Amino acid sequence: MSDKDTTYRVNVNGVDVFYEYYRHPYAKETFVLLHGFLSSTFSFRHLTPLLKQDFNVISIDLPPFGNSEKSNKFIYSYENLGKTVIKLLDQLNLQDIYLAGHSMGGQIALNIMKMKPDLVQKGILLCSSGYLKRMKWHVSMLSYIPFFHLYIKLWLTRSGVRKNLENVVHDIQMINDEMMFGYLKPFLDDDIFKALTRMIRDREGDLTVPDLKEIQTPCLLIWGKHDRVVPLNVGERLKKDLPNSQMIVLDETGHLVPEEKPEEVKQHILSFIQGNNKVLEGQPG
Repeated sequence: MSDKDTTYRVNVNGVDVFYEYYRHPYAKETFVLLHGFLSSTFSFRHLTPLLKQDFNVISIDLPPFGNSEKSNKFIYSYENLGKTVIKLLDQLNLQDIYLAGHSMGGQIALNIMKMKPDLVQKGILLCSSGYLKRMKWHVSMLSYIPFFHLYIKLWLTRSGVRKNLENVVHDIQMINDEMMFGYLKPFLDDDIFKALTRMIRDREGDLTVPDLKEIQTPCLLIWGKHDRVVPLNVGERLKKDLPNSQMIVLDETGHLVPEEKPEEVKQHILSFIQGNNKVLEGQPG
């Protein structure tokens, strides 16, 4: 726990989980934020200050990312990550939350809505991953090779932080030193690469169409029109398969919507939560 009483690290489901918790003096409703692959709570650094004006906000570093434990024993399936979030929220005695997930975090959010639908009032999917298959068997087998984690480290080093960021934002002018270091910092610990090796092995496929059709939680899908990581057609498929969903498409925006358009994202979220559909008129999907 920090001096400012906003950051915590607790053991949940056999792994140490780091999270930020901002308590609003008057709000009763809580927002829970789940980041994407190779990311952390850092990716919500522009959205969190906006949401905490109106809500309690919890932003979680999903293991093995950010400041959470990089265990080589934890099962890094999306289902187990979802169970870990559920157990953390149970420890905090939280119910009827608003759950927002970006990219991989969106798929984990969907798992949570499927496993414990009464936990989530409404879901917000920010360029959520979807329809990805289980890792090919030969890649999973390769993960058992000693020192395979060094190949992962080499691959990430070669691709580079800046190149990866240029792929996830529409306007590369927004990339600065603070942004690059924020996304680089968690990977200065070599244990992350061993945990990612385990994640490759544990990663199951995304939820199937029948699974998605069972989810009755109202969901707002917010997508970047120029998303090159999870293209818009994935969002359109999710909107079709999630029975109670709406969709917003943001112009001049890539994959990293919480960074690129935090003000617009917040306004769409507020309209969705308040049941105001005016903001949705004229939007694709």
